[in-house]
Amino acid sequence: MLNRIYEAGVVGAGGAGFPTHVKYQARADVFIVNAIECEPLLRTDRYIVETYAPEIVAAAVEIGRQLGAGRMVIAVKEHNGGMVNALRAAADNSNVELYLSPSVYPSGDEQNLIYCITGRVVPTGGLPLDVGCVVSNVTTVYQVYEALQGRPVTDKIVTIGGAVERPMTVQAPIGTPLEMLLQLAGGAEDCIYIIGGPMMGQTVDTLARESVTKTTGGLLAIPKSDILPERRQVDLRREAQLAKAVCCQCSMCTQMCPRNAMGLNVQPHKAMRALAGGSTALLGNDSNSVWSCCNCGICTCYACNFGLHPSAVMQIAKEQLREKGRKPVKEVRFEPQGFEVKRLPTERLLGRLNLKKYDVDAPFAGVVETPVVRIPLKMHAGGPSRPISVEGSDVQKGQLIAEPEGLGAKIHASITGRVTQVSGRYIEIRK
Repeated sequence: MLNRIYEAGVVGAGGAGFPTHVKYQARADVFIVNAIECEPLLRTDRYIVETYAPEIVAAAVEIGRQLGAGRMVIAVKEHNGGMVNALRAAADNSNVELYLSPSVYPSGDEQNLIYCITGRVVPTGGLPLDVGCVVSNVTTVYQVYEALQGRPVTDKIVTIGGAVERPMTVQAPIGTPLEMLLQLAGGAEDCIYIIGGPMMGQTVDTLARESVTKTTGGLLAIPKSDILPERRQVDLRREAQLAKAVCCQCSMCTQMCPRNAMGLNVQPHKAMRALAGGSTALLGNDSNSVWSCCNCGICTCYACNFGLHPSAVMQIAKEQLREKGRKPVKEVRFEPQGFEVKRLPTERLLGRLNLKKYDVDAPFAGVVETPVVRIPLKMHAGGPSRPISVEGSDVQKGQLIAEPEGLGAKIHASITGRVTQVSGRYIEIRK
């Protein structure tokens, strides 16, 4: 099974990109399929589940057997009736459970999910395996099913939304230019573009060099005049001045932090104090807790009344600790407290960010036909894969074109055509 997954080039499709054949070498008590679709505005997981629920359940059973797991759980939001009904029908007469989550953010964070399902807390600096769990995104699980049928990863389901004329969800060959997807949805002007979801996705000003990867779940166009772009752009020097001037250490960012509520002692307000004072030493005995920040953005986008960016400052604090050679110490500082009452309703988050107008259906619009793809050589944890196809060679869809060197994943042609360019970053194929 692991060899088939390796040959198919399956990686964590939810964003992490960790090679799945390596991840499933572990032994675990609980296997969790994450179909929560934590990020607002995206509809990728919804389409996958409603279309392929039997395949997802079948793959979950096989993965659970591989891991030696006594429990297999598929997590989904309770308000997504189509997903819930599809999974209930598919899981009938199986030993796969469903966990129905309220519509709160960030319910799809894997540590959040593990706590909700098992009551276990992944320690600071730890992994789900530290508490006997393995978590996989639902798209990854479907791709495992495909791998077991001998089909490699060549396409990705992507939602195009935000201020576009026709929000939609499509199946796109890996390497499809994102500019092309934007135009399919009617285009959008004077926007920032977010690859992924509005809270944790990657922000770019231009899509000229961006293409679909194995971890791309969404493309959002958000007008620059909206609230979200300001929340996602940080001038560190200005942030430090503002921290000195207006951060009153109210600790609302810390009180709203979901990782803090799990007992991991994440305290963004102290990171702001450290920034204002110019030294991570001001974190004191709480510096280890910085490693548990998942960058969900609640502190920045919802909790802070002054428009500061505690989540970005937390990431900077992590980098400063790394530069000093510091590493996380595994610990759970406190017993979880107030977790249930501190969960943030997604609707309230959308209201605060003025994003409700973009929370609309994005119906499936079919398979994208593209004359050219630029397939990145690094779409996964580890180093870039090594090209084995040369310029001028003809390739078939599904043909192996790059292999990993060390930790990584195999890469396959996503369209049939001719290799027209091989660089250190990508392989270009034209029909």
